[in-house]
Amino acid sequence: MSVRLTVDGVEVEVADGATILDAAGEAGASVPTLCDDDRLDPYGGCRLCLVAVDGAPRPVPACATPVTEGLAVDTAATADLQRTLVEMLLADHQDDNPGGRPNELTDLAAMLGVEPNVRLASPRTPHTDDNPFLTVDPDACILCARCVRYCREVMADAALSLEGRGPSARVAPTHGWSFLDTDCELCGGCISTCPTGAIYERSGEAAGIRSDRDELASVRSTCGFCGVGCQVDLKVRDDAIVKIDAAHDSPVNEGNLCVKGKFSYGFVDHPDRLGTPLVREDGELREATWDEALDRTRDGLLGAVERHGADAIGFLASARCTNEENYLLQKLARGVIGTNNVHSCAAT
Repeated sequence: MSVRLTVDGVEVEVADGATILDAAGEAGASVPTLCDDDRLDPYGGCRLCLVAVDGAPRPVPACATPVTEGLAVDTAATADLQRTLVEMLLADHQDDNPGGRPNELTDLAAMLGVEPNVRLASPRTPHTDDNPFLTVDPDACILCARCVRYCREVMADAALSLEGRGPSARVAPTHGWSFLDTDCELCGGCISTCPTGAIYERSGEAAGIRSDRDELASVRSTCGFCGVGCQVDLKVRDDAIVKIDAAHDSPVNEGNLCVKGKFSYGFVDHPDRLGTPLVREDGELREATWDEALDRTRDGLLGAVERHGADAIGFLASARCTNEENYLLQKLARGVIGTNNVHSCAAT
């Protein structure tokens, strides 16, 4: 079932249950928002997406208002109101972001030509934590609650909370604990949803990443830590991975990752990682070519089958392989070697 409406005079058709913000996107209209995330339920907290609707007594939040048949929306009528809201958010935004982290608020302010006329809030007490992956800068926070909502709606955790009142309000780990003492799974989802860089990667700073505008190559890949097949975007500088982002357009993980997929990439360029096959000769390991190593493997397997029979061989699959790779392994075991001795550490 679909609904027809007009946005800035453009007629669009969207699915029943869609929001005005969805319809605006279909119409090509630009409606600013800071608290909205496709992975989260509508919230309407920042109010930047306020639009005028024929027959409504006041502007309505586009991200939280469902469409109705025949609705007429005017996005330009609230431009002055949006500029005022941006100015107010900037007044409470103490951090000028010297680290250069991505900041949708300052980007939006620059686009609208808005500058803060006054600073309203006092600096907030920074959060200190001993986890190695992420940290919180409360002065950069605009209290949109995207991180808190992501933690609860997507991860079903309560690791983050809105604490305090008035100018002392801030986002922090629940009860003021360390992230390591909460239910936090260190998935990095709060980083990916934060619009102002208030929650950011410690590893990213250590690698010298100032912002997503840096000259970083982006390489789409598949996370290798389990067989789910989560898609990731590897951020690469000088042929080295310096950051990993979840692929938001992937139907597998829909922009989400676990702690290993997000942060565990140091092994890729670790000096102890093997860079070439090794074979044992006279009791000692030596470097070999791939052809020699594969020939050794083939001869060893077939030799064991010839001496002891196919069931003397067992295959152990890995949960870090994809389903397709594990399928090929069992085909090798059953179709080539002739054994059903196949096991996986992921077996239940």
